Amino acid sequence: MRVVLDTNVLVSALISRGKPSKLLTLVKAKDHSPIISNPILEELSRVAADETISRYVSGEDYDEFLKTILEKSTLVRAKSKVHVFNDADDRILSTARDGKADIVITGDKHMLRLKTFRHIRIIAVDQALRILK
Repeated sequence: MRVVLDTNVLVSALISRGKPSKLLTLVKAKDHSPIISNPILEELSRVAADETISRYVSGEDYDEFLKTILEKSTLVRAKSKVHVFNDADDRILSTARDGKADIVITGDKHMLRLKTFRHIRIIAVDQALRILK
């Protein structure tokens, strides 16, 4: 299954050992294809550098996390111009569309309310854990 993880899920996986971390492990270990784009990587880098996040994770841990993400993911060029939310979440949807994703996994309530975007399911971490097992 082709999967896009929203930046909030990636950041949560980076700083804690909770459900997002378990989900990331599951996505990497099974026959799933994580999809990522430069806009997602840029947002992840920016958020991880923020003081509120950087106090939970060292630079080396972030570098190792990023290396693992890049090794397991398909890097797509997000070219589509998506205008659903008029914010960074549009880049997530653009990545999903251009990467031909099956699902987007997010913690954003406004994205979850969409439920689908161009036949791509938008689901929460809990639901993804059940589906991807």
